[in-house]
Order: sequence, then structure tokens, then C-alpha cells
Amino acid sequence: MIVYKTEEEIDLIKQGADILGQAHGEVTKFVKEGVSTLQLDKVAEEFIRDHGGAPSFKGYNGFMHSLCISLNSAVVHGIPSSYSLRSGDVVSIDCGVFFKGFHSDSAYTHAVGNVDPLVTDLLIKTKESLYKGIEWAVAGSRIGDIGFAIQNHVEKHGYGVVRELVGHGVGKSLHESPEVPNYGKRGQGLKLQEGLVLAIEPMVNLGSRHVVQEEDGWTIRTRDKKPSAHFEHTVVVRKGKAEILTTFDYIDKALN
Repeated sequence: MIVYKTEEEIDLIKQGADILGQAHGEVTKFVKEGVSTLQLDKVAEEFIRDHGGAPSFKGYNGFMHSLCISLNSAVVHGIPSSYSLRSGDVVSIDCGVFFKGFHSDSAYTHAVGNVDPLVTDLLIKTKESLYKGIEWAVAGSRIGDIGFAIQNHVEKHGYGVVRELVGHGVGKSLHESPEVPNYGKRGQGLKLQEGLVLAIEPMVNLGSRHVVQEEDGWTIRTRDKKPSAHFEHTVVVRKGKAEILTTFDYIDKALN
């Protein structure tokens, strides 16, 4: 069942999304060599709780942490650990906030120290593809238009789009209908209407699109062990232009 949101509900999601954006910004300050991914997880959880929210991921299907932290060839759902970041790592940080009854969800992939230029370009093109997809999150478009825009942008640069994992609706539940694939055909799938809140999240590999699940039951890794990138925003479908509810502004401020 697809649940469309009222303006009051969208405003609550936006409030939570701002806490989420600030949490990402706080974590960004610690994304550097020598910091463990468990430390990043602690920073996020403390910030979210101190600002009246709860981490959406903690306890979700038994997941024990506030962040999914996916390193290098890990695509998504990586588990925070004692591993300390090193120069050359790329690290996807995926976070959700539950605030006043509603979830918001976003992800950002960081480069640590000196990263291979090929990988830097992967991050740039994946982030670009997120906004290409968001351009189609407007009333009257279809789900396939979003996926096509993402797929078309990254595949023309030779990258692989993960198909087993998709974006999704978001609201009172972290994962709602509809699914939002990062591939597709124009004009196909659900017709978008105002008030639909979606988490759009390209997952793009430097090599092939194929992935495997690790023995931990969570981490999804590229089959060829090449790096992957992941960027995500929560958006609401509007007429003419989508409204992005989450923000990378606090990340940008921390990076600059």
C-alpha cells in the first residue's frame, strides 16, 4: 500500500531530516585516518538522541547500530567495527532518523586521505546520478523515469548499477512502498503523485553490477571486490520540481 503524506506530515519528516543532516555533518568531522567506524557510530547516535530523535536503523531487523558504514568494496549495510579508517578508503555512511512518528533516510560516501582518482570520479558520478534521478521525482513522471535517469548517467561512464537493492518509500515505516530501482525504462512503473515521499539512493560500482552478501548476514559487497559508492536523499514528489527533505549542507560545511 502506498501512503501519501499530508503537508503536516511532510513538515515533521523535514524536521527529522534536518536532525539527520546535522548528524551527518557531525560524523563528517571525524571521517579521517585513525578513527574507528564504531567511533563514528557513537557520534551519530549521541547527536540524534541529544536532539530528540532516535536512530532508525538501531534494532531494525536486529541491526545493532545507528549507522550502516560500508567500506571500499562494501556497497551497503556494513556493520560498524573497531576498523580504523586509512588513507585511500572510501566509506559510505547511511543513517536514518525517527522523529515525531516519521523516518528520514540519507547516505553519503566519503573519501579518506588520498584516494585513487578513478574512485574519486566514481563518487562524483554517483552523486550526480542521485540528482539526475531526483529531477524526475515530480507529479506525472513514473518510477521508471527515475531509474532510467540514474542508470543512463552512470552506465555511460562504464559503471555498474546494483539491481538487487533499491530505494523506497519512507514515512511512518523506514521502508514503505513503492520500491525505487536505480535502473529502469522511461514511462514504466507507478505514476508519481504529489505527497509521495521517497528515498532515492543510487548504489554504483566501479566494476560490474553484481554483488554478494557477506557471512555476517548484513554487508553487501561487490562480487569483483572493486569499490562502490552510495548517495541518498529523502524527497517528496511535487508538481514541476521535487523537494529534497534531507540535506548535505552540513556535510559540505564540515568538509570546507
